[in-house]
Amino acid sequence: MVEVRKDQSLYDVVVIGGGPAGLTAGLYLARARYRVLIVEKGDFGGQITITDEIVNYPGVASTSGRALTATIRQQAQDFGAEFLSAEVTGLDVSGDVKTVHTSRGDLRAFGVLIATGANPRKIGFDGEKEYAGRGVAYCATCDGEFFAGKEVLVVGGGFAAAEEAVFLTKYASKVTVLVRDDDFTCDASVAAEAKRHPKIEVRYDTELVAVAAGQGGLTEATIRDARSGKSAVWKPADGGTFGVFVFAGYVPATDLVRGLVDLDDHGYVRTNEHLETSVPGVYAAGDLRVKELRQVITATADGAIAAVGLERYASQMSDKTGLIPPRPTDSAYERREREQAERAARSGTSPAPLAIAGDSSIRRPVSGGNGARGKAVGGAVGAGRATGVSAGSASAGGKTSSGFFNEAIRKQLDVVFGRMARTVTLRLDLDDSALSAQLDGFIGELVLLSDGKLAVERHTVEKTAQSAESEGAAETARTTQSAYNPADVLPQALPCVRMCVPDANGSPQPTGLAFHGVPSGHEFNSFVLGLYNAAGPGQALDASTTKRIAAIDQPVNIMLLVSLTCTMCPETVRASQRIAAANPLVKAEAYDIAHFPDIKDQYNAMSVPCIVITKADGSMLVEFGKKNVAQMLDLIGA
Repeated sequence: MVEVRKDQSLYDVVVIGGGPAGLTAGLYLARARYRVLIVEKGDFGGQITITDEIVNYPGVASTSGRALTATIRQQAQDFGAEFLSAEVTGLDVSGDVKTVHTSRGDLRAFGVLIATGANPRKIGFDGEKEYAGRGVAYCATCDGEFFAGKEVLVVGGGFAAAEEAVFLTKYASKVTVLVRDDDFTCDASVAAEAKRHPKIEVRYDTELVAVAAGQGGLTEATIRDARSGKSAVWKPADGGTFGVFVFAGYVPATDLVRGLVDLDDHGYVRTNEHLETSVPGVYAAGDLRVKELRQVITATADGAIAAVGLERYASQMSDKTGLIPPRPTDSAYERREREQAERAARSGTSPAPLAIAGDSSIRRPVSGGNGARGKAVGGAVGAGRATGVSAGSASAGGKTSSGFFNEAIRKQLDVVFGRMARTVTLRLDLDDSALSAQLDGFIGELVLLSDGKLAVERHTVEKTAQSAESEGAAETARTTQSAYNPADVLPQALPCVRMCVPDANGSPQPTGLAFHGVPSGHEFNSFVLGLYNAAGPGQALDASTTKRIAAIDQPVNIMLLVSLTCTMCPETVRASQRIAAANPLVKAEAYDIAHFPDIKDQYNAMSVPCIVITKADGSMLVEFGKKNVAQMLDLIGA
């Protein structure tokens, strides 16, 4: 007879990837009272978070990708799922207990779900690599605004190409879609919107061969007729610059399991009907596996199917080994259920049975149904964003609020402030502009909510309105930002908020963390994590990464050009500022390009995030795209 013992470090399942598939699997597993950990190296939500509008998810009339996945994550968390921000570096899938190696230590689990998704495919035309970020883009949501009033080429004939072509008409004067085949390959209803849009021209049997640039951006493209093989030069009608958006499918992110599980000729994971791979206990879900359709709904379906298979597998391994992970017994969901039942009992109605809060070894029967009380798991999804700044005036915990932060965000802030080891003083460098007034109000309320963990210092330049000779001129001056030199290593663009921490005498001294503009939208989370990293203890780093950061012995300046609408920027800002918080020789300052276009033009940046690294010897590197801590250290050369 196998001895039964609890193992506090053991998980039933580790899910690698926090997109729709991974989050849904976590939801199902946690609801069935299995211990599940979802590991994600970037933003939880996956590729779908860059989709501005989703109108074909059943039961949800309209939402954004970020809002949809934020709701799924909250559901999973309410059922007891755990989350870890880390990069998975390797797997040991032999034996009954598998090991997942991550940048934050090793994890042990009975089962593993690979849900790492896929990445945008590069198609290899001449100039694609050279002009990436300077006219060639892969995300309409992040980079569409750079091409306002300009023509753009869209390359591709699938769902993404059709949908994003329509989205780009919000900015572009005209969109020309280059489809390699004789028609779109996506659903006819999706293609129809692009075909009938007055600002979209579709060219079938057409390939992009090359792009060339001149002053200020791309100036011409070489396109080829796929039938005749003849090439021609394409230029925008106004003779100016243009953009290229590539939506040519995705490459599965399967390097982690290459050589471990069976893949097809294109690198996609082969699975059986239960979504188990060729290795027992290793499952795959979402866009990285072999299947007919890759959409958010098929990803969530995969997550549910894989979760049910993993429930069975984890249960069998627990019985076989006698090991029992500490499974969730008092989730937020179950607490709400008990409270509702108790209220119903007091009112004299007949409530549903109370949830059993018994021993953690008790498991619910494995089932593909909706659970003990027959309640559907997939609820309605709100259209609001999960994080950022939103209107609201309610107070939290007796704190007065002027309306920048809603109740959910205030609760999240309370958690962060409660963990901060020392006070952070926010130094505001302000001018007489309306944007400075907005930053002042934003930071003022944040400080008010911090219970003393934040303080504020205000430094205001001479008011530009003082020299105005008329009331009208003075009003104009109050909305004008102060001048700055965009060619400086870190331009002193105002307004700016700098994070300062106390020195040995208790006086606030600037760290290398700063934000120019107002850190709202998608940058709010990265700003709050910057506060936590500056205050300590900060986000955990593994020994190897800590050693690499400490080895930086010369000044490094990192300028980050970001957009508040970009979902790829926050990870890059977080990574850079995490390094700066750990090494005083590193400065990492973010600039909202919406307010500082001269800096964008200085580096001909037409994509975000744009990373400008300047070292002590004067050498400069300009890079584009989402980066984690390890990738930023690679760029720095640490």
